[in-house]
Formats: sequence, C-alpha cells, structure tokens
Amino acid sequence: LEKMTDLVAVWEVALSDGVHKIEFEHGTTSGKRVVYVDGKEEIRKEWMFKLVGKETFTVGASKTKATINIDAVSGFAYEYTLEINGKSLKKYMENRSKTTNTWILSLGGTEYRVVLEKDTMDVWCNGQKMETAGEFVEDGTETHFSVGDYSCCIKAVSSGKRKEGIIHTLIVGDREIPEAVE
Repeated sequence: LEKMTDLVAVWEVALSDGVHKIEFEHGTTSGKRVVYVDGKEEIRKEWMFKLVGKETFTVGASKTKATINIDAVSGFAYEYTLEINGKSLKKYMENRSKTTNTWILSLGGTEYRVVLEKDTMDVWCNGQKMETAGEFVEDGTETHFSVGDYSCCIKAVSSGKRKEGIIHTLIVGDREIPEAVE
C-alpha cells in the first residue's frame, strides 16, 4: 500500500450510523486528489491542471452528501473545508445536536452508540437502524427497542418550557444513560 504522502486533511463526522473518518490527499504539484471515507477510496483523480475546486461524495448508510472545497489562500498554500449537506462541518454539527440525541453505553463489555433522530424518531445503534415500538404513556411517549439481550426505552417528556421543548431520556433496564456530547 502506497504511503499517503499528500494527506492534507482529516475530518471526523458523526452521523446517525456512526462516526466516519474522511481523509483527503491533494498533490499540489500533480493536482492529484484522493478522498477516503473510513479508509475506503471514494474518489481518485491522478492529474488535475486546476488545483482548486471541489470534490463531492457520500458518507455513511444514509448516503449523506459531503463536499471538500479546495481554495488557494496565498501562493502555494491551500485551505480545505468540508461541507455536509451544504453546510460547513461546524454548522452541520451544531444543527445536528438540535435534531439528534446520542448516547454511548457499555453493555456486557460491548460499546454501543445509540442515536435518536428527533424529527423521524428513528433509532440507530452501532450503524444499524433499529426496529422500534412506540407507545403513548401518561407523561409523553416511550420508544422501545432491544440491544442484544437488553431492553431499552427512550422516554420523551415535555420539559414544560417552550424553549427547551421535549426531553429525551434513554433507559436501559432501570438505568438512565447520560447523553453523550460529540
């Protein structure tokens, strides 16, 4: 395997199906561009006369659109920015923290990453969309699913405050799991 000598940028992108690593090689003499997602080559262009521009590809199970912008800063210096769904990575992640909840937990010695997409109420666990059963309860809703031999439940309860909206809590067995910050 050839060495990634022209590696100029690495990003970590947290999506519902997991945290993906995006690596970008840019040969500033040859114009070579190579994009890797989770170590797998997605795009390879050996010779490009135009050293600036953009490369667009998809990431993850939901085929989320990603674009790497290549801009000249000065002389032979370049700046590389990643956009996810048309937003800068920072904006995308800020928005994502409003539309999803993420929990990291260890069950029986295995690490699990559980993600709730609040708009669809889809639940993902370690890259798989889970089968869920929802029910209305006295103070809100409960979404039930299983992780291995463990029964899990995401409770959605109104905070009583308009600005805060709905509070989602993951309960495994009788244990409340604290939300993770990604």
